[in-house]
Amino acid sequence: MPLRLPDSLPAIEFLRKENIFVLGNERANAQDIRPLRIAILNLMPLKITTETDLIRLLSNTPLQLEIHLMKVKAHTSKNTPIEHMRAFYRDFEEMRHEKFDGFIITGAPVEHLDFEEVNYWDELCDIFAWARTHVTSTLYICWAAQAGLYYYYGIPKYPLPEKKFGIFPQVPLMPRMPIFRGFDDVFYMPHSRHTEIRKEDILRVPELTIIAEGKESGVSMVMAREGREIFITGHSEYSPLTLDTEYKRDLGKGLPIKKPYNYYRDDDPEKGPLVTWRGHGNLLFQNWLNYYVYQETPYDIDEIH
Repeated sequence: MPLRLPDSLPAIEFLRKENIFVLGNERANAQDIRPLRIAILNLMPLKITTETDLIRLLSNTPLQLEIHLMKVKAHTSKNTPIEHMRAFYRDFEEMRHEKFDGFIITGAPVEHLDFEEVNYWDELCDIFAWARTHVTSTLYICWAAQAGLYYYYGIPKYPLPEKKFGIFPQVPLMPRMPIFRGFDDVFYMPHSRHTEIRKEDILRVPELTIIAEGKESGVSMVMAREGREIFITGHSEYSPLTLDTEYKRDLGKGLPIKKPYNYYRDDDPEKGPLVTWRGHGNLLFQNWLNYYVYQETPYDIDEIH
């Protein structure tokens, strides 16, 4: 929970410089509390696994959250029971007149296609446009990050010679930003993708700021609109066994796949994964919810624009 201190106390500035969250009395007294409305557009095939990973991280906060699961109408999931979809998901069309404090758009296994070839691309473009006026802050994950950067800013994606697969060290380029409060100088992030965005393309767009990158994995986090849009090329939400499952799945299909980088203990699949990313993954989602959603969203949700 945030520290609440008198507004003029000198310690406030010292603590803020140490990236400790302090809420002054004036702001605290002006705040009204209500549950935050968080929408998740789940584009992954194993929807139950993905929603569980995300909700696990979102639940690790004292804030009250209402989770609303969204799906695209143009695509029918083949890997999730229809009963589950009917019970817990709504089409975008049913939600387009609602507003949300936070929004998460997941990755999708469509990297081999050009964006315009994805069968739900037109609907996704409508969702991207809607998010700009109906959501306080949106997280775009993996393919969704590439798609969002392409739609909003014209950033292309490029095929990789081999799958970027494993746990890669990342460096916060602006460590005093609220999204990185409590982070170490280096943090780890899972990546599992066949395409990339390139630093030189992003640097040409003044509205975009690269806020984290890795030597082996390239750009990992990009921010726009003062945190109303955060693009993450990896998967901080992954559970410990997700990459192991992907690796064994691809091996079983006879696909050309290397062991996930920096993942297994002693690089031995028989010894299981060495988990190095979960602490920062939890912190990343907590910071997003606190500083970019809770602290920025209006009490009257209809005032989001």
